[in-house]
Amino acid sequence: MSATMSQESKGMWLGAAGVAIFSLTLPFTRMAVAELDPVLVALGRAVVAAVGSAILLWYLDAPRPTARQWRALAVTALGVVVGFPVFSSIAMRHVPASHGAVVLGILPLATAMFGALRFGERPSLGFWIAALFGSGIVVGFAVWQGAGGLQSADLALFAAVVLAAMGYAEGARLSQTMGGQQVISWALVLSAPVLLPVTAWLCWRHGVEASPRAWIGFGYVSVFSMFIGFFFWYKGLALGGIARVGQVQLIQPFLTLAGAAVILGEHLDAVQLLFALAVIAVVAVGRRMSVRR
Repeated sequence: MSATMSQESKGMWLGAAGVAIFSLTLPFTRMAVAELDPVLVALGRAVVAAVGSAILLWYLDAPRPTARQWRALAVTALGVVVGFPVFSSIAMRHVPASHGAVVLGILPLATAMFGALRFGERPSLGFWIAALFGSGIVVGFAVWQGAGGLQSADLALFAAVVLAAMGYAEGARLSQTMGGQQVISWALVLSAPVLLPVTAWLCWRHGVEASPRAWIGFGYVSVFSMFIGFFFWYKGLALGGIARVGQVQLIQPFLTLAGAAVILGEHLDAVQLLFALAVIAVVAVGRRMSVRR
């Protein structure tokens, strides 16, 4: 029991490090898509990260995945290499990063659902109540910020949530046997032959002229959001469980709000901070609920 708790605690801390890195994805994406084509940003960041992945796999002398692992890597790539970046980048052209942050607040619930349905994790009723309550808080916040309704870009954000949750759960399962570094690296390398020609065409079609500020945003989402952050995230999910560690993401919207305020100058008020405190409290409660693995 003590060893299990130690593994879960380590997983929570690693997951939190990953969340901290991911929390700046939307602000930096918004910086990039302000001047660059959103799909180019989404796919181009994967191409850049694939270069680092190939070097890392060569350095580690990583064994080639099995046929079953290749299939799981394809699902992972569809979710986190292509799906989430494309839909979130499109959304960032139309709504502030602060709005996107709260809509993505339902991601922990979606991740837990994929973990339960796909891999047989069995969260307790108390866990589901905490997850639903926390997700309800952030969705309510999104509706409140949208003056009583959801905006059209919210559909893209909801698609991003579903695809990211699928990729998180599949990648976490693979991390138990491959390691988080190899999972995201192989997923990126697997995607590169398809994404490279598409990215080259988008560069020719839309051009790559942009200010240093836009390229800084692109650089962050390429190196940190698409590559380094997953080292911590997948390892944390593998150690602590998809459902439990996934709940750490409930604080991500509010880290993103702080990042949007500092990086983009977006407004942060007392009501947003109150919502942040409420969600953190729900995370603390959910952390105490049992999850059978």
